[in-house]
Amino acid sequence: MPDGKTTKLQDSAGMTRKIIRTEEAPAPVGPYNQAVVATGAFVFVAGQIAIDPKTNQIVGSDDVVAQTEQVMANIQAILKAAGATFSDVVKTTVFLADMNDFAAMNAVYARYFDAAQAPARAAVQVSRLPKDVLVEIECIATIEGSAA
Repeated sequence: MPDGKTTKLQDSAGMTRKIIRTEEAPAPVGPYNQAVVATGAFVFVAGQIAIDPKTNQIVGSDDVVAQTEQVMANIQAILKAAGATFSDVVKTTVFLADMNDFAAMNAVYARYFDAAQAPARAAVQVSRLPKDVLVEIECIATIEGSAA
């Protein structure tokens, strides 16, 4: 039997999501979990940047908080169109132009995920992002098989 704690959730469509936590690996330092085991159909959301879909313009040119808020709004719209919500997200990757913006991005990000059930996450600094934005986030979520 694996060493550690797991929390298993199952929805009406039969999809299962199990949070993996072990003391044999470092504890999360933010709103994410060490791992998530998921079954069901998946939606792979492409990296989203801070483009307002109404104006097609970048939001908050020098403001990582405003950009993260727009990125999360964009992801939420895509998840909804796919039949999913933030509670269905099992993995995210955050790309930052400057790791010094991590705390500000993380504060916005944390509003979208319950800490106990948050997805697994990686956050990396990159040399440049499309349209010179400050943050880009991609994710993977589980969805009902009929929505795929």
